[in-house]
Amino acid sequence: MTTVASATRTSSATRPRPRRALDWRVRFAVLSLIWGFSFLLIKVGTESYAPFQVTLGRLVFGTAVLAAAMALKRERLPRGARTRAHLTVAAFLLNALPFSLFAYAELTIPSTLAGICNATSPLWGMALSLVALSEDRPTRLRVAGLGLGFLGVLTVLGAWQGFAGLDAGGTAMALLASLSYPIGWIYVRRTLAGSSHSNLSLTGAQLLLATLQLAVVTPLFTSLPTAFPVLPLLAVAALGALGTGFAVLLQYGLVAEVGPTTAQMVTYFIPVIATAAGVALLGESLTWSTPVGAVIVLAGAALTQIRPRARASAHT
Repeated sequence: MTTVASATRTSSATRPRPRRALDWRVRFAVLSLIWGFSFLLIKVGTESYAPFQVTLGRLVFGTAVLAAAMALKRERLPRGARTRAHLTVAAFLLNALPFSLFAYAELTIPSTLAGICNATSPLWGMALSLVALSEDRPTRLRVAGLGLGFLGVLTVLGAWQGFAGLDAGGTAMALLASLSYPIGWIYVRRTLAGSSHSNLSLTGAQLLLATLQLAVVTPLFTSLPTAFPVLPLLAVAALGALGTGFAVLLQYGLVAEVGPTTAQMVTYFIPVIATAAGVALLGESLTWSTPVGAVIVLAGAALTQIRPRARASAHT
């Protein structure tokens, strides 16, 4: 669920953090609930609409929310061919591709598994950043977290049973979607960090470009629905307006107020909520290995986020 707002990691530490009328913990909980329920909404949407249609609808409603916020704040879309080219790539890696992959994945795997696969993003990010980002140095604790996290993935998938009863294609797409987020994050860090444009402007443009990408692709691979069932349509609308639009506004507001490290802890609550929603509301089955593996994944992901403390200054 990464956006330019979190990926660029603007220097919020050097700016006075704005005070909000609603406590950040409440907004953090709301963001966790919205993103946790997103996987249920994807499952409901794909029951009646093609995955690309669900993704396109999600992006349309999400972009509409960002456009309204930009209008209220009188923000403009970024100018400059280079910036827009980078945002086009970011839109593909952070929105169009992972959203589509998750939608296709949930045709064959439960929403609970998709939500847990999403929790592997910090693990992929840790592995990639060791190679791609010079400021990220490996430590024993972080490498241990990486190994622990992927052990958790194998536990969720039931590796000792030969992955019996598991749809390999759907699971692979969900894991690839989770991998796409840190690839996009690293790309944005390298190309758009320090941009003079606001996070709202960059994110609005990112979602708009992702919408245009899906608007081109969707008609090529799907046909216009003959009916528009209300419940799946409402699910897609909620997925876009809340899970993609409103959630982004909450996310970068949290980043600005409490910093990116605390704001990104929402990742650890998403699979818990997604699992509870899938079991309680969709009647999805749950074996012991799923919650146990999920806990191991989250523990590993938490360890990978621990950074060594800066050495004390030599000044006396």
